[in-house]
Amino acid sequence: MLKTEKWFIRKAEKSDLPGVLHVYACARKFMAETGNGTQWGDTYPPSALLEEDIEKGRLYVTEEDGDIHGAFVFFIGEEPAYARIERGAWLSDGTYGVIHRVAGDGCLHGILRGILAFCEEKTSHLRIDTHENNKVMRHLLEKNGFRFCGIIYVEDGTQRIAYEHL
Repeated sequence: MLKTEKWFIRKAEKSDLPGVLHVYACARKFMAETGNGTQWGDTYPPSALLEEDIEKGRLYVTEEDGDIHGAFVFFIGEEPAYARIERGAWLSDGTYGVIHRVAGDGCLHGILRGILAFCEEKTSHLRIDTHENNKVMRHLLEKNGFRFCGIIYVEDGTQRIAYEHL
């Protein structure tokens, strides 16, 4: 668990699902307003996927005063979508941590930095991807030391911009 002055990160529990769904709804709205309405559309991630992530122990939330303000997936291991990369290459073939589905409700500032610090406590080798139109996330990743590595394709066949941090 990572604790800042006001908020902390912990593993999500089944009882957190309504708060997590609210966070993702806020994030989808923000993404659409900032030119990235297609990455998650109106329904991603579905509650069944989030429930699966909770069961696998890889969904985390940011919490302040009992309220959930952020959510993300983190695990250490192979991400099948990262096996093939085009127009570039990964920086290292070593074991890495994967960060997916980073979302916030807009109420906490510095949430991504906190998430990255939390993940870096587990491993300094991190990979993440985002949609080409997600200019906000791309800027924040680069600002936080992630390097563009190339293009990967997610399960539905759409491409994502791949980043890595060592």
